[in-house]
Amino acid sequence: MRRSMSVWPTSQPDPAPPGHAARTGPVVTNAAGLMHDVPLQTLNTLGLPANAQRLFVLDDEGQLGPVSGFLASDPRALILGSGSNIVFADAGVGAVLLNRLRGRRIVATAADHVDVEFAAGESWHEAVCWSLEQALSGLENLALIPGTVGAAPVQNIGAYGVEIGERVLAVRVLDRHDGRIDWIGRQECGFGYRDSRFKREPRRWLILSVRLRLSRRFLPRIGYGELAQALAGDDPGSLRAHDVADAVISIRRRKLPDPARLGNAGSFFKNPVVPAALAAALARHDPGLARFPILGQADRVKMAAAQLIDRRGWKGVRRAGAAVHAEHALVLVNHGGASGRDLLGLAADIQRDVWQHWAIRLEPEPVIVRAPCRSESRESVSA
Repeated sequence: MRRSMSVWPTSQPDPAPPGHAARTGPVVTNAAGLMHDVPLQTLNTLGLPANAQRLFVLDDEGQLGPVSGFLASDPRALILGSGSNIVFADAGVGAVLLNRLRGRRIVATAADHVDVEFAAGESWHEAVCWSLEQALSGLENLALIPGTVGAAPVQNIGAYGVEIGERVLAVRVLDRHDGRIDWIGRQECGFGYRDSRFKREPRRWLILSVRLRLSRRFLPRIGYGELAQALAGDDPGSLRAHDVADAVISIRRRKLPDPARLGNAGSFFKNPVVPAALAAALARHDPGLARFPILGQADRVKMAAAQLIDRRGWKGVRRAGAAVHAEHALVLVNHGGASGRDLLGLAADIQRDVWQHWAIRLEPEPVIVRAPCRSESRESVSA
């Protein structure tokens, strides 16, 4: 394989390939990134009010020494990226690490694929766009997903039939237990539907960078519902990865509100996975209910959370500043002035109603943080 480099901070050492990395301790420098009593309202896309007692801004790996000490001083510390997948339930938050590490590189090339690496603080959508500029495919279905690269493997982000776990080679991490840096390979990541080892082991890992294997040869994955419809008139032989990305962006912009204009965290609930027998029984009473097969799980199916919520009449319901989006029942929004408790109260009522009517439990997708940085869901890393 031929190795080459692209944009990456000069202070960042070239790490060893996954599977061949020696464990190394972080470089100790000053703690200039530490601040106190920091408002977080502009650091979460829902625009919820909260204050961090202490906040450390990590923008250079030379800070990893003090960062390791900062995290050790409060094992409950929240790692925050762009704040696009988080709900602050309370106004008071303890320690927060803001991951602003930047950089991207082409690590190795081969005839049919290219290995790339992105620092954890990079914008996910910008990473997708950069890969397309390099004539690489594999991420086009995941365009315009909000958040950072570091949060992507935690949630195993996915859209339109593709999940990031399919492309991950390895994730470079700082172990919060001992302050050392190591690689975690794809198989060790334990990826599942909106799930991963990083999510199941809260407060253990600080993700520094993610290495992906992308393809030189475009193999479209366009069989998923709306995407298939959007590209139905295109000649499959002339379709490019850019075309798929453009279609995905158009769909997402049409369906989902822009957080810069209307506070939201994207899809608020996961699509529930239920026993196939339950889904079949529900479909007998409501034949229009969508059911999606799960590869390798013949006895379970995935159902559409948005449809279940919409069927119960929640679309457009508003309580003070918190509301269900008028066009997409899966998105909860902040019209202004809503607190985390307002939003979670609305979410709880939706969950209760869906359970009572369908006997299906809806699980929130965002991280829910209660003071002082106690995550109600299992993960402690936000997009």
